Amino acid sequence: MKARPIPTLLSSVSFRLLPALALLIACFASACRLVDRSNEHRYDLKGKVVSVDKGLRKVTIAHEDIAGYMSAMTMPFALKDDWAFGVLQPGDTVNAELVVDGGHSWLERIVITQEAAAADPQAVASAGAREAGPGDVVPDFTLVNQDGGRIHFRQYGGKTLLLTFIYTRCPLPDYCPLMSNNFAEIENALRKDPAMLAKTHLVSVTIDPQNDTPQVMRAYGAQFVHEGGTEDFSHWEMATGSVDEVKKVAEFFGLRYWQESGQIVHSLRTALIGSDGRVLKVYRGNDWKPEQVLVDMNAARPTSAD
Repeated sequence: MKARPIPTLLSSVSFRLLPALALLIACFASACRLVDRSNEHRYDLKGKVVSVDKGLRKVTIAHEDIAGYMSAMTMPFALKDDWAFGVLQPGDTVNAELVVDGGHSWLERIVITQEAAAADPQAVASAGAREAGPGDVVPDFTLVNQDGGRIHFRQYGGKTLLLTFIYTRCPLPDYCPLMSNNFAEIENALRKDPAMLAKTHLVSVTIDPQNDTPQVMRAYGAQFVHEGGTEDFSHWEMATGSVDEVKKVAEFFGLRYWQESGQIVHSLRTALIGSDGRVLKVYRGNDWKPEQVLVDMNAARPTSAD
């Protein structure tokens, strides 16, 4: 009886498997290269769901102290897990992993540890006035700037006004800090164009006036506003005021914010107001870019005939 060529058969099978094996190895290698997590910082988060916004892909959570990052407060977070938007309800208790990577942050690996027994009445912000839109006349709101001086919106007549809302204790990099960094980029670009600088003005309004006094706002703004090595608020002002004064401005532009467990929950709004005192555009959320706003400001720039 003739012996079967077993080595030859095995070699044939091995050669046929080589392409698949090579592809498998390549896939693993590629996966390792695609995700660079070297800049990520991860923190354990535990808290109670306050509200869920499927449209903005945000979930607001009243969380406990996050060790090594921030104290307990109520904040909106971007949510990476799509399934959670169809499950999470106000009042749910959750555990999750907060990921902070440079100017971005989000939640991953969210787990519902206790479901809400009933809808939480504190989870819904009170409905404010209709959000201002293009063409609406901006009232002559009165606030206080970083030097303690009264400012009126009408005093900016003849200039294109860019307005945003922040508060100085806001810890998440893609919320208030991003708004201020964007404004700093816009300010620097405008200072390189004297004609544009003369026809524009910037104002950042705090939604935490009880903490953000004029002195606090000046100290906060000093890190962004510099000209020739000195602080210069002549073109970009930091504004505060009474609780009622700030609320009127915020509600006019559709900004939602409220107190929850002693902290501030808020959305984001940035508004471009024309030289005639009418709303030109309202930028919702944090997706807008400085270069986009600069184009809009240039298009709105009043001419010498205006």
